[in-house]
Amino acid sequence: MKAVTIYTDGACSGNPGPGGWAAILKYGASEKEISGGEADTTNNRMELTGVIRALSALKEPCAVTVYTDSQYISRALNEGWLKKWKAAGFTKKGGLKNAELWRELDGLLQQHQVTFLWVKGHAGNEFNDRCDALAVAQRDRYAGK
Repeated sequence: MKAVTIYTDGACSGNPGPGGWAAILKYGASEKEISGGEADTTNNRMELTGVIRALSALKEPCAVTVYTDSQYISRALNEGWLKKWKAAGFTKKGGLKNAELWRELDGLLQQHQVTFLWVKGHAGNEFNDRCDALAVAQRDRYAGK
């Protein structure tokens, strides 16, 4: 099984507002950058979309390490929130925001062996900083800047 490292980030101006997402996929000496955005979204949606698009880009099952500066994502995966939401039909008291994205992510997690690691944002991590720059560029594109 191929070992892939993924860095992801999301950015949003206002919440909701224009947003961008980005991911860097690394396999051996190869790197691929992907990014996109939406005109009216939230930061959490962009964080999730970055992870979803990165995992969707894999052409076969892989052992994946995902680095994210989103505690929303890292805690949901590492503290069992997603398992609870799934067991409850992707609901929670008060409503589960972004349920359709969590469903999509859950499906992708069934195809790969994925480990999520939290990395502090804006702390000098080369790949996290690059993802941030890509996501911000997309956000600005959708904001008309």
